[in-house]
Amino acid sequence: MAYQAGGRRPAPRPVPETPEAHAYLEDYAGLLEGVSFPSLVVDHCWDVVLTNSAFRSLFREASPHPTAMPGDNFLRFVLFHPDAPTVLGDHEASWCLPMLAHFARTVESHGPDHGLQAIRRDIAQDPIMEAAYRHGLPHWIRAVGEDAVEQDGAVRPLLHPDPRRGSTECRIVVETSRTLDELGCARVTFVLRETRRSATRERRTRRTASHLRVVPVAD
Repeated sequence: MAYQAGGRRPAPRPVPETPEAHAYLEDYAGLLEGVSFPSLVVDHCWDVVLTNSAFRSLFREASPHPTAMPGDNFLRFVLFHPDAPTVLGDHEASWCLPMLAHFARTVESHGPDHGLQAIRRDIAQDPIMEAAYRHGLPHWIRAVGEDAVEQDGAVRPLLHPDPRRGSTECRIVVETSRTLDELGCARVTFVLRETRRSATRERRTRRTASHLRVVPVAD
């Protein structure tokens, strides 16, 4: 998938900064830090509000990028960062397409939204990603079923930088409390599963070409 993005992304949509919300998020950060699995809090645009040390460790080798760091906006990291496939196994089918489909559904349900439209513009700037968004996604959803769009409960491959984990899988668990929901946020946790000892994957392959298999290559 292409990883071009148009300039620096807009500043994340701010979480309401009432004293109560600020205190809640501070305490919630402590809760996240007590979780051994990678976990983060995001808004509906996947702008990152909080992360724990397990999340930061998982993506610690991501090289600098002006618009798509995993601790800034996780959706942008999946779609635009050239290092994403070094951590997100089966990157296109298991991560890009499901999250692109989830994004398309969010755009439809939220209507005009500055953050969502900024991501949409960056998708449109790349012809291959735009073709995937407009034409590839409907074909892919028909092939795999509507359930593939859902994030909660999905099991996806990971390539953990810790050699004790290596090539493994995670189950994505999405949940929200009443207060997080009022802030427009949700918590996403990657519940790591037992390492698949027999898996054979090339771990450190940067993307060097812009292509989605769901979109035919032009002659």
